Amino acid sequence: MDLRRATRSKPSIDAHQDVASETRTEIGRLVRRARAARGMTRKDLARRSATSERYLALIESGDGNPTILVLDAIAKGLGVRLFDLLPLGKRDRAQLKAIERLKRLSAPQVEAVLRALDTKEGGAAERARRVALIGLRGAGKSTLGAALAERLDCSFVELDRLIEKEYGASTTMLFEVYGQAAFRRYERECLKRVVQREKRVVIATAGGLVAEEETFEGLLATTHVVWLRAKPDEHMGRVMRQGDLRPMARNRDAMNDLVAILKAREADYARAHAELDTSGKSVEAALGELVGIVEGLFARD
Repeated sequence: MDLRRATRSKPSIDAHQDVASETRTEIGRLVRRARAARGMTRKDLARRSATSERYLALIESGDGNPTILVLDAIAKGLGVRLFDLLPLGKRDRAQLKAIERLKRLSAPQVEAVLRALDTKEGGAAERARRVALIGLRGAGKSTLGAALAERLDCSFVELDRLIEKEYGASTTMLFEVYGQAAFRRYERECLKRVVQREKRVVIATAGGLVAEEETFEGLLATTHVVWLRAKPDEHMGRVMRQGDLRPMARNRDAMNDLVAILKAREADYARAHAELDTSGKSVEAALGELVGIVEGLFARD
């Protein structure tokens, strides 16, 4: 045996193994992040993708080596494209996604995007006197939204309740029967109808809306978006007082899941035009601050 040849070949084998390990780790991270952003438990995703929960756990930890078919099934279960679960390099992923989207736009649309990027307030006139509240469940969107609408003397719409009315079933049932992709389409269609008919309205959105890029971009373009935030334990306490633990129902790791969801969505929530931390504040105090924030947004039109 030529020991020199064996010595020279080993680093390339190790390097190949390192790349494969990094790829599996990155795929696991992308799957975990997409699942957390949509508020789905691992059990839910396993069922939706017809994948065993144990195998899914291995994939998310970076120890599993999924085939393209398995990864495609997981992507469908999450309601995303296979492309979104493929590692593209940490530094280039965002840029590549942006380029891919820009390629599908016409020249005037590209110019409009560039103008909007010049300032976070670009296109404010299109937002009229519409306000949209985003944030995790338990942030105060329904309570503060209704109170804000009364203060502004305008309509108040809870998007989930509107979806239930329009499609004749609870949001839970719509998710279970038609799947996440269909539900998000219903959400997008209902939002468009609200925007078309209302110039003055307060909209309370579902926590997962920000994970749907097209819907969230439409929300940012047509409403003044305010992120209502709170500490994780306050989110959990409020949800428990409401008697509803969605999407953490029957999950012993509810708090860990809530923290993971918040972390996964934080960058999206931060795209809002303004934010309000409701932690430790009474409804009256938080409402007073919210009114001031909204008046400031309206003043920029």
